[in-house]
Parts: sequence; structure tokens; C-alpha cells
Amino acid sequence: MTRTNIMLSKQDLDDRILVQEHFAQEHLPSQMGSAEIEQYKEKIRRLLAEKDACLVAHYYTDDLIQQLADETGGCVSDSLEMARFGAKHPASTLIVAGVRFMGETAKILSPEKRILMPTLEATCSLDIGCPADEFAAFCDQYPDHEVVVYANTSAAVKARADWVVTSSIALQVVEHLSDQGKKIIWAPDKHLGEYVQKQTGAEMILWDGSCIVHEEFKAKGVLDLKQVYPDAAVLVHPESPDSVVQIADAVGSTSQLIKAAQEMPNETFIVATDRGIFYKMQQAAPGKRLLEAPTGGSGATCRSCAHCPWMAMNGLDNILAALENGADEIHVDDELREQALKPLQRMLEFQAN
Repeated sequence: MTRTNIMLSKQDLDDRILVQEHFAQEHLPSQMGSAEIEQYKEKIRRLLAEKDACLVAHYYTDDLIQQLADETGGCVSDSLEMARFGAKHPASTLIVAGVRFMGETAKILSPEKRILMPTLEATCSLDIGCPADEFAAFCDQYPDHEVVVYANTSAAVKARADWVVTSSIALQVVEHLSDQGKKIIWAPDKHLGEYVQKQTGAEMILWDGSCIVHEEFKAKGVLDLKQVYPDAAVLVHPESPDSVVQIADAVGSTSQLIKAAQEMPNETFIVATDRGIFYKMQQAAPGKRLLEAPTGGSGATCRSCAHCPWMAMNGLDNILAALENGADEIHVDDELREQALKPLQRMLEFQAN
């Protein structure tokens, strides 16, 4: 197992995070009063109907956005299910509350639809840490490898891949390829890649990317919290460091962690993923106590504090603006879209079988 270094410097990435965090403060619905929130929601409901639009939201967006998506017949899910739901929905316009690669994935699967986002500035550290040209050059060094990329990538990176996977299907796909004797290039999340490699024994070369939210979880902090809540089960997303994964009672994708909270007998859960998941997790497991896994303490930088700063850029105000003016529209070049669709379809067909 080997890795390549990303070309984006840590300082560049840190600077981008600080800028995005600053912008995110303008879009926090929690700063609104209840009357103002209801005014925004009513306007959004009306415009969704008038403009033949549907709101799809990621698990990591604000509770108010997830609630509104549910109330208006939309969808709250992971990035792939958001795109699949949108493709099946009869609406001609999709409002994608999440980050940019999610809007791109929706456009790849639904080229005939208009895809709008609350802001095109909302991106992802995994996406920006895997520039398409640098990744393509890296892949060219290993022509005998199958290229498997995580959904958290740009359309251009997907277009260079043989497979696109989500965290819920990554193990099955890689195991399938490994059983065929194939060597694998994995991008962009190194922690998820290490988890998949350990579980499958596949021969993998890993791109050196990471999620700024999950990378901040620390095993010591989780173990310290376990001292306070000894009966708590630890739920961990595999984008987290291996030291955190090793102490988990359940490891899985967002949907899998929600299911674990629902089905496991524990009354308390320490959750190592973005705290936005608590909205749907609490619905699935009412009465159970959900605790954020710590990101503070020795060795932690708390650039995210268990919440993605780019997800926080989605708000009721800019959802309304997207419906009113349609400025933040996703466009994907036709040729690029066709290339990016191939590895997505390959995953969907594999999943169906």
C-alpha cells in the first residue's frame, strides 16, 4: 500500500477553510427568529411548487433544511441517493442543498434537469484536495491499475475513474475487484482507503486526501468520553483515522450509522461523523442519547468541530435566492458528463445485482 502526496499545500487548504468558515456565518438559519424562519419556509414552499422544483438535502445540512426537504416531498440522504432520488422525481428543477460535487452528480444523472445550489462556493476538502489534472497524471503512472474514486470528487475526477463508490458500497466493490486479481488506485480519502484495504486485503495505492471533519476525531477524546458514558456504543464513519475506527462498535456510511443507532440495544451513542446526522438519527432512534465525538483536546485543531464549514453555507436565505434568481446553476460539459456517467452507472449496476 502506497500513497501520493496531494499538490495543494496545507497552508492553501487552511486559508480556504478560514475563508469558507467566514462566509458560512452569513447563512446559519439558527441566527433567525422563529417568525423569520417560517416566512422563509413559506416562500420556499410556494416557489418550489411554482417552479416545478424539488429540494434534496444531505444529512450534514442544517436541521431546518432537512426538515423542509421532508415537508415538501423532497429527500434527505447521502450524496448518491440524493442524485438518484432527483433523477426519478418528476420535477424539472432540483435544488441541491449540500456541496458542489453533489450538484454535479445530480447533473450527471439528470442532464435534462436544471440543477441549482444555494451556493456554488460550498465545496469539500476531499474534492479540492484531488485536482483532476494532477490525479490524471498520477493514474497514468499505473496503467495496469483499476481506478476507484469516492463520490466526494469532481465530475472531472469521476470521468478519469473506472468506478465511483460511496462508503456504503466501497468494501463490496473493492473486494469484487480484488477477487479478480486487480490492483487498485484509490482516491481521494486515505482513511477510508486504509479501512477498505485492511478489510479486503486488496492491493491498493492511495491518494493522500482527507475530510477535515472526520480527520479531527481523536481516539483519546472518544475513550475519555467513554469513561463518562461506559455503556455508550461508538459509531464511526470510515473517513475517520484508523485509531478511531479501531475503537468503534459500528463502522459505516451515514445511512449505515443511522441504522446502527436504530437497531443496536445501547441507549447512548458517541457519534464520530458530522453532527448534522443527528436530525435523521434521532428520528430513527427516538429516546436514545446522541453525543458528538470530541474534536477538541491534545492534538486536535478543531477547524470543523464536527460540522463541515461548507455544509454550513447552505441556509434558508440562499435556498430562497436560488429559487428566485437561479444564479447558482450547475453545468457539466456534455462530453465530460458522458465520461463521468460510466463509472457511476457501473456502480449502480453492481449495486442492483
